[in-house]
Amino acid sequence: MKLSFASLLATAALVTGSTAPLAAEETPEVTETKQQQHDRMEWWHEAKFGMFIHWGIYSVVGGEYKGQKLPNSAEWMMCRGKVPIAEYSKYAEQFNPTKFDADTFVKMAKDAGMKYMVITAKHHDGFAMFDSVWGDYDVVDATPFGRDIMKELSRACNEQGLRFGFYYSQAQDWHHPGGFGNNWDKTIKRVSSDIYVNEKVIPEVKQLLTEYGPISILWWDTPRDMSAEAFENIYSLKSLQPGIITNDRLGKDYPGDHKTFERHIPDRGPVDQAWEVCMPISGSWGYKKGDEDFKSTSKLIRNLADIASKGGNYLLNVSPTGEGVVLPQAVERLKEIGDWMKINGDSIYGTTGSPFKKLDWGRCTKKEYAKGTTLYLHVFDWPENGELLVPGLKNPVKQAYLMADWKPLEFRQEESGTIISLPTDAPDPINSVITVQVSGTLEVEDTGLTQDKDGNLLLLAEDAYIHNNEGSTDAKLQDRGEEPDNIGYWNDKEATVEWDFKITQPGTFNIIAELASEADSRFVITAGESTINGTALSTGSYGTYRKHPVGTIEFPSAGDFTLKIKPDSKAWSPLNLRRVTLVPAK
Repeated sequence: MKLSFASLLATAALVTGSTAPLAAEETPEVTETKQQQHDRMEWWHEAKFGMFIHWGIYSVVGGEYKGQKLPNSAEWMMCRGKVPIAEYSKYAEQFNPTKFDADTFVKMAKDAGMKYMVITAKHHDGFAMFDSVWGDYDVVDATPFGRDIMKELSRACNEQGLRFGFYYSQAQDWHHPGGFGNNWDKTIKRVSSDIYVNEKVIPEVKQLLTEYGPISILWWDTPRDMSAEAFENIYSLKSLQPGIITNDRLGKDYPGDHKTFERHIPDRGPVDQAWEVCMPISGSWGYKKGDEDFKSTSKLIRNLADIASKGGNYLLNVSPTGEGVVLPQAVERLKEIGDWMKINGDSIYGTTGSPFKKLDWGRCTKKEYAKGTTLYLHVFDWPENGELLVPGLKNPVKQAYLMADWKPLEFRQEESGTIISLPTDAPDPINSVITVQVSGTLEVEDTGLTQDKDGNLLLLAEDAYIHNNEGSTDAKLQDRGEEPDNIGYWNDKEATVEWDFKITQPGTFNIIAELASEADSRFVITAGESTINGTALSTGSYGTYRKHPVGTIEFPSAGDFTLKIKPDSKAWSPLNLRRVTLVPAK
């Protein structure tokens, strides 16, 4: 029997015990050391690869409303289409995923090489995909399906050895009168967000953490400004599942256990911080009719290697239909990833980030031991000359072999690094892994960007680190095929780009930027102790490039430096940047 709307606030008081943080007296907060946190997250660091699932009653219509294909991902259709609560709620009456089978879902994830699963228990539309204590707006009571999907998946994960976690939208709720986000339905009789938190969020999250077996992850989303009391009451619920891992989207003062990057892979991973990339396998998070923007198997496998090489985890999303099945395009790609992982999984699981700044042919992951290190070389571009240079590797190499067949490979060590002799054909057209075992503490000489023999320094777009503000218009590297790559979509005034390099021939240099823009733009360049205010005049279009002299800069001594370009917030117009060249002043 469910609670009536009128009795929910009283029930919340019983759930929390008081308006103070939940169970604060019984379970006082203990500050963890970094080592204790790492130990708690050891399985997560080992896992590297998980499945995200966005599923809800929006899947019935695939994100369409009154014949319109709405923008954004399908799970946002209620907001994007400004669908009234009374209308949207009717989709529940059509939600009957009779083809859903929890064991099949979990096996699909496991066969793909995934080690954990996170699913939308409640998204922003407020609909619960479990038998909610809050009311009848849930999959058991409001749909003809009448089964608790979360309970079935939790059981299947536990039986098949996958960690299980819940996504829960704690702030946005377009159905509840106290939830954030719904500004279109004028029938709502507003109440405070504290009431929403106390009567819905806390009881539901408590239920999810006490009635669904072992829960390893609680994945919050879209933080909003709630009261300090609300934040603390929600946060304290994690004590119900000791060892649970949370992300960084509860609120600004609650960083959680790992940083979240959505849809994009950072140029380099955060230092001394766990992090994860969540990304849909297609264009939309939730099932969307007509969404054919599926990433290729090659892209997905290389994404996994790229993320692991930077020390992160990959949470790859699939979107079941209203019938309860995953589309064939996604199933096919997951199977192909699984085939690759069966051979090469050791190069992903339990690895840490690459010791190399840049590898022209691919990526590297590693495992360090007491007396040596195993390097896993992920070769995307098989060398035509049959020789693979591992730049700057100084350690004695004990052995090198192909992971695909354990075939030993010959190698030699030169001043530039270690050179491995390869067969003519790559074992895998997407990512061939070479295992290299070395002795001693890992020693890699920095072989990053440096001057040529004439003292020139070339800073290409593809070598830049792009620091975004995690907005919806992230600056990114654009692959132009036969044309040089460029940094584009640079709309955010807070996004910066930078290059690390070595100066071996100090002196004064002219800075020349090759760029394209539709309007004049100003930016600030910093390097060493110098700051330059630069101006880029319009080239007429984003496809017309010109070389702009920006100014001069001095490096009085040899050493390692960083050059950073930051938009002038008062006079910035987006531009495409191909390269920056430092030329010795005559």
